[in-house]
Amino acid sequence: MKIETLPLSSPPPAPSVAGRRRWRKPAIALAVIALAGGGWFALHGKGTPPAVTADAKKAEKPTVFELAPNDVVTVEARELALRLPLSGSLAPLAQATVKSKVSGVVLETGVREGMKVAAGQVIARLDDADARARVAQQAALVKEATARLAMATKNEANSQALLKQNYISQNSFDTTRNSVELAQAAVDAARAQLDLARIALNDTTIRAPLSGVVSKRFVQAGEKLSPDSPVMAIVDLQHLTLDAQVPASDIPRVQVGQPVRFRVDGFDKRSFSGTVARINPATEAGSRSMLVYISVANDDGSLRAGMFAKGEITTDKSAPRPIVPLAALRKEGEREVVYRVDGGKVISQPVQLGMRSEDEGMAEITSGVEAGAVLLAVPLDGVKPGSAVKLTKPVAASSATATAAAVKKG
Repeated sequence: MKIETLPLSSPPPAPSVAGRRRWRKPAIALAVIALAGGGWFALHGKGTPPAVTADAKKAEKPTVFELAPNDVVTVEARELALRLPLSGSLAPLAQATVKSKVSGVVLETGVREGMKVAAGQVIARLDDADARARVAQQAALVKEATARLAMATKNEANSQALLKQNYISQNSFDTTRNSVELAQAAVDAARAQLDLARIALNDTTIRAPLSGVVSKRFVQAGEKLSPDSPVMAIVDLQHLTLDAQVPASDIPRVQVGQPVRFRVDGFDKRSFSGTVARINPATEAGSRSMLVYISVANDDGSLRAGMFAKGEITTDKSAPRPIVPLAALRKEGEREVVYRVDGGKVISQPVQLGMRSEDEGMAEITSGVEAGAVLLAVPLDGVKPGSAVKLTKPVAASSATATAAAVKKG
């Protein structure tokens, strides 16, 4: 047997340097990508993209609304009053124009405009010479009439004695008796004239009929007055009346004795008080309003007649109860509710309402909330029952009135 030796296959040609470099570059890139992927899986977990995880965490965090001091109100307990606005002018309750009762020349006037006078004080004197002469004349006539009466009385006594003795007739006696009666009447008339003369003498001294202030002086010394000539005008400023017109539709709300508060031009920082004294039963001509007369005590004399006043009548008043701004009330179906802030949450709280005051912008709460409760003062976008809220700072108890005033002003 012949054994043949087969030629060995030639080894594959060695790759060139350039070929080795081209093969290494893709391999290195794949290794880098594999390392980066393994690191990402180790950090973030399998199959969850980073963007999706951040959105999920953000959605899980609840929204907390920050409330400013003006957004909330603390309920306070006080009286709530219904008021009716009014305006009018002040007039003196008592005033008088003093006139002369007799004629005469003015000797003196002791007072001038703006001076206070007391009741019975002398404010003017007239020349009384004629009045004194008339008094003397009437006094003399009284004496004459008295003497005639005395003579007639004696004659009557004598006639009565003669009648008893039948020396005169009954007719003669009656004539004598009639003379006595006529003489008595003459005495009475003379005395009446004497009284009138004395009154006329007394009227030459003119006195103030009431206490007050002289508002007008009509005469000067030396002028001649006739009966009923004006001398002085006096007003009583201690007691004034505010004459205010009230629409007839509001008159049923007004009652005698209701309190009134008002202000007067020139006293901007001062408030005055009064009481409803009378109500006119008829409307004013040309309008549908009625006059309400308000009694005003002016003890210090600050107010003057003719001043214009603006104020309000307190027509009704509640007992001290919790009050809330009208803007804090909401409707849920047929129920009145408020949004109460408690433990960082907004809670819908049903309430029962009492008196409402549109002027103050407040309402009385009879049940549902107590004084000290914190409520949402105004509707806020996005804030509803169950919302988480945060107060920026504590709310003062007096903020209810301030919030109502701000809402009303807005």
